[in-house]
Amino acid sequence: MKDKLKGILNDKNLDMILITDPYSLRYYTGFRGGEGTAVVTSHRNVLIVDSRYTEAAEKESDFEVIEYNLKNPMKSILSDIASKENVATIGFEDQSIIYSTLHRYIGFFNSAEGLTKQPEFMPLGDALMIPRQIKTPEEVELLRQAEHIGDMAFDDILGILKPGMTELEVAAELEYSMKKHGAEGFSFDTIAASGINSSMPHAIPSEKKLEMGDFLTMDFGCRYNGYCSDMTRTVCIGKANDEQKKVYNIVLTAQQMVLENLRPRMKCKDVDKIARDYIAAQGYGDYFGHGLGHGVGLYIHESPAFNTRDESLVKPYMIETDEPGIYLPGKFGVRIEDMILITEDGCESLAKSPKQLIEL
Repeated sequence: MKDKLKGILNDKNLDMILITDPYSLRYYTGFRGGEGTAVVTSHRNVLIVDSRYTEAAEKESDFEVIEYNLKNPMKSILSDIASKENVATIGFEDQSIIYSTLHRYIGFFNSAEGLTKQPEFMPLGDALMIPRQIKTPEEVELLRQAEHIGDMAFDDILGILKPGMTELEVAAELEYSMKKHGAEGFSFDTIAASGINSSMPHAIPSEKKLEMGDFLTMDFGCRYNGYCSDMTRTVCIGKANDEQKKVYNIVLTAQQMVLENLRPRMKCKDVDKIARDYIAAQGYGDYFGHGLGHGVGLYIHESPAFNTRDESLVKPYMIETDEPGIYLPGKFGVRIEDMILITEDGCESLAKSPKQLIEL
């Protein structure tokens, strides 16, 4: 990871990189605590934490760890590094840092003694994100296990679902199951949306009870050793009617068409187009409003994305989601989602749960 950071320093003609985003800290330093500051120069790799994390940081990271406290404040540590390295340009994570936090760091560096001029802060854009797009074999296995936990949770919930359960109970059962099977936490707030609520892609679980004839959309994911999973399945409580079956099969076909036709070096927007064009041809184009998918890693929504705008090329060892949907306001919605691994000649679905319509 240090070599990647040195490459960014050189490519961007920077004297220092300032890392504050918790996911970037985890990826580049190995530190899992989520709160800290890393500074990288051509000569030093420093991780600055407070006393809550010093011991953990020293165990988890190969960076030089410095503890900040009342006797050794952050301002003094950063000032000392900047002065010794004669820092004139600093790259910062403009896509994640809070405005007030940025200006606090600017103040730290502007008061540094020994500098001939105030350092210039340069936005890094997606420079720290791009290396995270291509997963190592070790990362793939962690993501595969995270998705496997989702498979086990889905299998568990199928044996529990029944009319009268609330959406909140469904969400709680999914989360309990994921924890039971080894999840350390959740990728995002679990979605369990039934009946007319399923027409809202990101509906919040409520006290609504499952009823016969409801479609139930469940979108859930966990974190395993820091890495996220994401999957969605839609099932029917009781028997589906003809319209429900028609829409479900359109979404399923669109989802499978992506799995069958995706190839490395396609543009992301063209992957999105596979599913979007099919859904539109079936007369439901106005009811598929979100992008087809997104990257997944340490964070649940990473780049690149399968949408109508992303010109990025799909590359082997990216992990993306394939999640088309159709949402009919006031009626119901359907979404089917797998996490997929891009291979040398296509892709592999990491989710193994059944996708044919399940009627309970």
